[in-house]
Amino acid sequence: MPGAALSDWAASALILGLRIAPVFAFAPPFTLVRIPVLFRVLFALGLSIVLVGGHPGLALLDSGNLPQLAAAALRELCLGVLIVLAFQIAFGALYVAGRTVDIQAGFGLAGLIDPTTLAQVPLVGTLFAYAAAAVFFGFDGHVQLLRFLSASLDAVPLGAWTLPHSLARITAFMALMSLSAFGIAAASVLALFLTDMSIAMLSRTVPQMNVLVLGFQVKTIVLLLVLPLSFGAAGALIVRFAASVVEALPRLI
Repeated sequence: MPGAALSDWAASALILGLRIAPVFAFAPPFTLVRIPVLFRVLFALGLSIVLVGGHPGLALLDSGNLPQLAAAALRELCLGVLIVLAFQIAFGALYVAGRTVDIQAGFGLAGLIDPTTLAQVPLVGTLFAYAAAAVFFGFDGHVQLLRFLSASLDAVPLGAWTLPHSLARITAFMALMSLSAFGIAAASVLALFLTDMSIAMLSRTVPQMNVLVLGFQVKTIVLLLVLPLSFGAAGALIVRFAASVVEALPRLI
């Protein structure tokens, strides 16, 4: 391979890494696994080299044209951020739904520290997120993601991505993820709501009862009983939730 062609090939691989690296570095469910960020970045760089080598007909960038490289790098980075945004929206909806259950059950002051991101996350929302991540990997969602990244080179060549013409697809994706997330938590929300109604009616008949203390204990027991059942009842919805994230990516870019 001539020196100029090798330089163009290396520059194209590095620029493509800006599309892939943010996905493995900042997108859940990959951030739920305790892997050093440096390893993720190097893995994404190696994957970009493989993808460039696996597309012999790919139009390489001119390594001597610095303005073209800068523009291509910015566009590829924006595309990678858009893919990360899709995963963040999906799992963020799960955290919001779990936070709603936490507040309803009286766990509003409780929180967990994510050892990967060192951020405070809701208790039930973390269970939802890890369940969705397990389903995502269990049904080869990561394989589907790799296929999408490979196919995206054919649909969007290097440095050719532009902002989508309409934000309607992004808002529709947000609505779908929000509805799915609250559908997963619906059984727990309904059980806690009925428990609140029962305690409220009981407080009218027994005014001297300490409703706050009794309600916290009862709702904790109800949540522990209902939460495993809700995971079983929403199993198909969790599978569809995990699959919808990857299926929506081609329409978002």
